Amino acid sequence: MKGTEKTEELLALIREGKAITRSGQIRLVVRLSIPAIVAQLSYILMQYIDAAMVGSLGAGASASIGLVSTTTWLFWGLCTAMGMAFSVQVAHQIGSGNLKEARAVLRQGIGAALFFSILLALVGIALSGVLPRWLGGEESIRHDASLYFLVFSLFLPVLQMNFLAGGMLRCSGNMRVPSQTGVWMCVADIILNFFLIFPSREIQIGTVSVFVPGADLGVAGAALGTALAETFATGYMGWYLFVRSSVLRLTSESGSFLPKMEVIRKALHIGLPMGLEHIVICGAQIMTTVIVAPLGIFAIAANSFAITAESLCYMPGYGIADAATTLAGQSYGAGRFALTRRFAFITVGLGMAVMGIMGVAMYVWAPHIIGLMTPVPEVRELGVMALRIEAFAEPMFAASIVSYGVFVGVADTLVPCLMNFFSIWAVRLSLAALLAPLMGLKGVWIAMCVELCFRGGIFLCRLCGNRWIKNK
Repeated sequence: MKGTEKTEELLALIREGKAITRSGQIRLVVRLSIPAIVAQLSYILMQYIDAAMVGSLGAGASASIGLVSTTTWLFWGLCTAMGMAFSVQVAHQIGSGNLKEARAVLRQGIGAALFFSILLALVGIALSGVLPRWLGGEESIRHDASLYFLVFSLFLPVLQMNFLAGGMLRCSGNMRVPSQTGVWMCVADIILNFFLIFPSREIQIGTVSVFVPGADLGVAGAALGTALAETFATGYMGWYLFVRSSVLRLTSESGSFLPKMEVIRKALHIGLPMGLEHIVICGAQIMTTVIVAPLGIFAIAANSFAITAESLCYMPGYGIADAATTLAGQSYGAGRFALTRRFAFITVGLGMAVMGIMGVAMYVWAPHIIGLMTPVPEVRELGVMALRIEAFAEPMFAASIVSYGVFVGVADTLVPCLMNFFSIWAVRLSLAALLAPLMGLKGVWIAMCVELCFRGGIFLCRLCGNRWIKNK
């Protein structure tokens, strides 16, 4: 609790226009980054455990999830963009000291996000039956892939509220609650998967045989377990946000949940480019899936496992990016532009250092990481190859991730969206389409490595300029 209070004191200095020493700035970045990293790692660990549990069912089950994974990321990205469209406004209002207006934006964000997520869920439900065929999946995996995406779509409103509540708490400076909730969500997911994925069975513990009941839902059980864990997490974070948050609790005052036009306009300015950016990235990932699908079930499964495993490496970057968004948003809202730039460079430097170390670890431990996820030798070999190629791109990937977090914090989202579009579609997909027929899955991951290094370079160039920090 003492650390939380110290963080709140440092954030108060931003709002009050008081000086913060360089060491104080670094401490504040670290204090916000660590719990944000824990939250991101727990979230991706949940996906890793899902993949490992489903992987024990065979390559077909893994491939069925891998086939639709890029589409689920697209929907996740749209929900994230909707949440950030209002969270960034809240950060600006907090930075300028308008706490009542911050709570008003929160209420309006809840109304808008619920409406949006229900529409998105209806789209997902409608697509679930035909999506695996559109993506070129083999007949043997289409049923499980369709069922997995259907369960995911049914719980999209819950996922949206999870992202919104977590984003609001983080932008208010509270990284602790989302972090702790993420850890408990991961634990709940493991327990639920244990009973939902597998059939009833006898487990030998020493000399004692224990009967364990199971629903035997397979791939659908993995989706349902994750969805129920997210439901528990959303309930707790929502309660904390509305009742306990020192800045944003809504119990002390009333107000409308119907969004006003000015708030919607700002939300579109922030969130629309973010949504388009997620569509661009996930559309490219879907195209990558289409490129990988003809390479066979082993390649599809290995590609999915490698992407999940690599997330353990780059999720710390997203955690630091969350801290960067909070600090850039509040200091920008307070009109302290020089401080905003200092926070930008501190967070980007920290992100590149952390992900560089994680890249080395990923290269060394790749066989063990993939080995935990699948017992199939062919899938393991391809997965290890992919991770070791990608390890070289991690520092520059960090530069793009954290820089993007900074730009979101100051509501500069359009140009980064265009940068991502050009980098992914002009560099990654072109190279992947060229190299895949010649080199198989290895060519796809070489293309990804080259593109991430290029993307990091152009984001660093923009960060070093002044256009993103101009007084809008």
